[in-house]
Amino acid sequence: MRFFISAGETSGDMHAATVVAELQNRFPAASIHGIAGSGMQAAGCLPLHDMAELNVMGFGEVLAALSRIRRVEASVLDWCKEQRPDVAVLVDFSSFHMRLGRKLRKLGIPVIHFIAPKLWAWGSWRVRKLIRSQDALACILPFEPEWFGERGVGARYVGNPSAESCVAGWTSAELKQRLGVREEQTLLALLPGSRPQELRAHVPLLAEVLQQARQHAPDIACVVPVAPGVEMHALDALWQAGAVPLKREEQGYALRADLAVAVSGTATLELALWDVPTLLVYKTSALFAFLARRLVQLRCAGLANIILGDKPVMPELIQQACTVDNIMAHLLPLLDDGKSAAAQRTAFKQLRQRLGQHKVAAGVVDMVEELLATR
Repeated sequence: MRFFISAGETSGDMHAATVVAELQNRFPAASIHGIAGSGMQAAGCLPLHDMAELNVMGFGEVLAALSRIRRVEASVLDWCKEQRPDVAVLVDFSSFHMRLGRKLRKLGIPVIHFIAPKLWAWGSWRVRKLIRSQDALACILPFEPEWFGERGVGARYVGNPSAESCVAGWTSAELKQRLGVREEQTLLALLPGSRPQELRAHVPLLAEVLQQARQHAPDIACVVPVAPGVEMHALDALWQAGAVPLKREEQGYALRADLAVAVSGTATLELALWDVPTLLVYKTSALFAFLARRLVQLRCAGLANIILGDKPVMPELIQQACTVDNIMAHLLPLLDDGKSAAAQRTAFKQLRQRLGQHKVAAGVVDMVEELLATR
């Protein structure tokens, strides 16, 4: 038995590593090769190429790396022609994997896409490409199977990795103890993002928010998670304002703060799952914002809000609305009156029910076994 598995960025590597481990558990004699990051390799995937060869950001970087990316694709296809893996699992990274999946299927290799491309947000015209590029689609958002099914794509909800991982980790009291914060102190979490452009836009803004929050509540404590690859000096303004760092990769990491202001992304879903009342913020370039307004088919940006019916349960301040004054106007009620925080927590219970408790990797490997049974 031989499997091919591929990821193109850090989050995909993390999710793919759990699938590698589950494949090894069910097929101990199988060999697993792929385009692999450090997590996949540690789990036992033999790298045909390192994921770093694909992991580029921005239009300019992609253009510069295009010939290298095509060489990686050609190399993988040559290996697959020769070795004939029984199933290929392609994890997220849809721009590369939809093209690769189509070519693998032409070789007669069944393909599972794990983590469906977000065509429901924008790019619905790519559904035809998706149909040609996979035999099975493993979704991590509960509304996706219905959306894809209505467009002729069979899909299954296998559970959500954040819903699975956020059950464990430090309690609120353990987090405060770890940070040296008294239990009765309010702990504010500030999450400025991890990409360089996000940090440039949000670090000064959130540092000023912290200064104003301290004027209103002098005893407030503040924690800022530091994602892997983020240099501490990029967050200097927050340290100068009195925030305390917390490494994102620490064992048991769970940001169960009392409230948060967070840049849009998976972190806002995690905060909702940890039951943290949150204000979502985002500033980007004028060009990107212009394109997003015309392409994105949803009212909300945050995953928790989208899952809860595309409603701003977690308030969203985006682009021109993302100012210190507006942030403080939404943050102070979360600090003071209790009703705003309670309303979010009530909605977060519904969120956890919708996502459910699934072993995500087990669900993906169930689909692998089903494809094997049809061969």
